[in-house]
Amino acid sequence: MITHKWWKEGIIYQIYPQSFYDSNGDGIGDLQGIIRKLDYIKSLGVDIIWLNPIYASPLDDNGYDISDYRAINPIYGTMGDFDEMLAEMHKRGLRLLMDLVVNHSSDEHKWFKESRKSKNNPYRDYYYWRKGKNGGPPNNWPAVFGGSVWEYDRTTSEYYLHYFSKKQPDLNWENPKVRQEVIDIIRWWLDKGIDGFRLDVISMISKDLVFPDATGENFGEMYTRYFCNGPRVHEFIREVHDKSLKDYNVMTVGEGPAITKEAGNDYTGQNRGELNMIFPLDLMSADWGPDGRFDPGITDRRKIKSFFREWNEALGDDGWMSVFLDNHDSPRMVSRFGNDTTYRTESAKLLLTLLLTLRGTPSIHYGSEIGMTNASFDSIDQYKDIESLNFYSEAIKNGMSDHEAIRRIQISGRDNVRTPMQWDDRNHGGFTTDTPWLESNPNYKSINVEMEESDDSGILSFFRQMVAFRKSHKTLSYGSFTDLDPDHPHVFHYQRKDADAQFIIILNMSDHTTSYAINQAGAHLSICNYTEAGKREELRPWEARIYLTAI
Repeated sequence: MITHKWWKEGIIYQIYPQSFYDSNGDGIGDLQGIIRKLDYIKSLGVDIIWLNPIYASPLDDNGYDISDYRAINPIYGTMGDFDEMLAEMHKRGLRLLMDLVVNHSSDEHKWFKESRKSKNNPYRDYYYWRKGKNGGPPNNWPAVFGGSVWEYDRTTSEYYLHYFSKKQPDLNWENPKVRQEVIDIIRWWLDKGIDGFRLDVISMISKDLVFPDATGENFGEMYTRYFCNGPRVHEFIREVHDKSLKDYNVMTVGEGPAITKEAGNDYTGQNRGELNMIFPLDLMSADWGPDGRFDPGITDRRKIKSFFREWNEALGDDGWMSVFLDNHDSPRMVSRFGNDTTYRTESAKLLLTLLLTLRGTPSIHYGSEIGMTNASFDSIDQYKDIESLNFYSEAIKNGMSDHEAIRRIQISGRDNVRTPMQWDDRNHGGFTTDTPWLESNPNYKSINVEMEESDDSGILSFFRQMVAFRKSHKTLSYGSFTDLDPDHPHVFHYQRKDADAQFIIILNMSDHTTSYAINQAGAHLSICNYTEAGKREELRPWEARIYLTAI
């Protein structure tokens, strides 16, 4: 039987702190900027704010390289600013979800600085150090951000492991001292009063200590086979839960690279004592080719449908997931899954309908409530993200044209979803009075909060309507999910049902008018993303409908 929890009924609003609002005119978003916008966030109807990392960091990977887990990065403010922000959130009934990165640290963390000094240093085993093999690295694994996962260090003539950037050495969870450090960090923040953690790449914390060479796999296969779901991952997570998380009424959501639907309940089952929910990442790679993010293809709408159908079937009433269509690691949802030109408004509303009628805890990335789009910058000099920059460098080195490399980054690069929030039509979208750390999307003059606030039929108004609708019907949080037409190439037709209500949701995920039979007896149209009613059995481009029907 499914249990009712506050975090199952909540709606998450994700903020990328550098890009949300700059309060002091230095071009970088900050904690005081977030405080100034809390009334806006509250007005959306969301419950939980997820902040990307704000800890001390050299920002090699925009904060996912932490140099001090108990300090605030000065670019965002002070610990006093944090305490004020948390108090102001709680005053408004908003909860704070912190992003915690414990698969790796920064190479500028004191642990790593000590670890690299000598083989006998007390911190040596906080990280993975290995001798080379045949004059090269210990094995042939490629890092997520390019190059090898092994970096040679001259001080001790050994290599250290890093799944991501060379400035992000992987922590050795085999060492019980490392696990205790993580537990202490978690308790320190929970004692400050935060409401939970989003745990970055948590499925990677356990390694195959043999570190075998990969044989013939493409990157996606290697990533799944060697990097994730190691032999002690559940043991490690349970230990963290038992020694910290279980003592607090908080939520945990684990980012789930390579966690399959079959393994979902191993992480989130009600009696597992591990995580409350996971972010499954299958959908985020649905349009990737065999070489990963920068090998883009076309998303088959049936893949989107099958993702939600199969995950719901696999989790059942035991496990739970957070549902999302974009985040800080993926392109803007309207550019990826919708039509961000001719039907931007209609497709943005449809995608919000999808997000807010699915089973699971919805998570929306800042700006998607107003239909922000990919920036698609046309010069590599405009990009900041380490993954895009490394891809470009390697692609050019391997003979790819500048045009093709930029085209791929325009489609898939992470900077697309990190551009400054578009508040109004002033310079830089009202985000800052200085030069922003990352260029604003040039379309801020026509897509911004101020314009949306004045449009009762706009995307923002529709988002608020959908949030209120979901909250007024717990069926949309807890009810069963049934895909009623799994084989249709672009219409997503599904049912949400429990003892209290039954909803039929019909989404035409295409640029074309589609004839579609709607046979539910006694169906009452509750919500449509078009302002004027259309023909009952004719779906307009990107039309979304929600019907309330008799049980």
